[in-house]
Amino acid sequence: MVPLKGKHILIVVENLPVPFDRRVWQEANTLKENGADVSIICPIMKGYTERYEVLNGIEIYRHPLKEGDGVSGYIKEYSSALYWEFKLSLKIFRKKRFDVIHGCNPPDLIFLVALFFKPFGVKYIFDHHDINPELYVAKYNKKDSFHKLLLFVERLTFITANYSISTNESYKEIAIRRGKMPIDKVQVVRSGPKLDRLQIVEPTESYKKGRKFLIGYVGVIGAQEGIDLLLESVKFIVSKRQDVQFAIVGGGTELNIVKKLADDMGLNDYVDFYGRVDDLTMVAVLNTADVCVNPDTPTEMNNLSTMNKIMEYMALKKPIVQYDLKEGRFSAGEASLYADNTSTTDFAEKILYLLDNPAIATRMGLYGYNRVLNELSWDFESVNLIKFYKKVLEIQ
Repeated sequence: MVPLKGKHILIVVENLPVPFDRRVWQEANTLKENGADVSIICPIMKGYTERYEVLNGIEIYRHPLKEGDGVSGYIKEYSSALYWEFKLSLKIFRKKRFDVIHGCNPPDLIFLVALFFKPFGVKYIFDHHDINPELYVAKYNKKDSFHKLLLFVERLTFITANYSISTNESYKEIAIRRGKMPIDKVQVVRSGPKLDRLQIVEPTESYKKGRKFLIGYVGVIGAQEGIDLLLESVKFIVSKRQDVQFAIVGGGTELNIVKKLADDMGLNDYVDFYGRVDDLTMVAVLNTADVCVNPDTPTEMNNLSTMNKIMEYMALKKPIVQYDLKEGRFSAGEASLYADNTSTTDFAEKILYLLDNPAIATRMGLYGYNRVLNELSWDFESVNLIKFYKKVLEIQ
């Protein structure tokens, strides 16, 4: 049975390339497997430089993008992205009309592309990945006129959207309360991991650099990810013992800044920054880790957001240490220890506790794995996605 046969879906994502954006790539493949034709517009970034390619039968159109910083930088970035999104969407529409534009934020500006096509009967689904007003406060610690602008464009996005996808219940509540979306127009589709991608394999001891233990982190290296807090915890740990190595996997605008911070703190021998790597390397590092960490800075944005890294750690049977945030606790449950918010010493002590109590760490890892296997994997969320699309497209 191919419920979406004959339908064409255009996915637009601006902040990450595909297939690197794992959530978008899982959604696209699920839609394709259920009969839809799928096209994607996304940016060119390191490792993903082909302007056009077809993967798994999915057409991917990439455009240039210079990442901005600060208000003027973001205006240039988003203006350029919108230009290319309009140009490529018109090209795709002429080639084959699409039935849905599936816009993935940030930023909350893709609705401008959707507005152009709505008179042609195209529906707009807003896939709410980030709460941008809260993200702005997390990065700049202020609520100014630009913050009000972000709230305004978020509202326009929800007004334009026929339907909205939320990554968790907190985002669903925002869509209903702040976005004024009818409850029956909002569907939660979590970013559950695909277990065939996250294979449990033997550790690669070379990542430990001759030390007994490895602590792993994977994710974006940005201002709100708390890598500075993690380095403070590293400093505390290495002052107590020297048998622990740290592996930080991921790229982002703050990567060079945190590398310099580690150097200034004298931690270069204990911390390896691997940058943005392929899945094989990422999985190898995490399989080697004894404990995985999520040092996200306790902000309202992080409190309400579901982090992919948490469920990826769980899928690999890893015990977790993180700060005590609402959605992080919902995802991990008993698979994690929760440090007092912003206490880098407590965070470090909880890491050390797990290293010194391997039976407890193993039990936590198994709990997390079973939770993913039985409740949170993409196998479950993909069913929700297709049920939702059948509703959007009025398919019986």
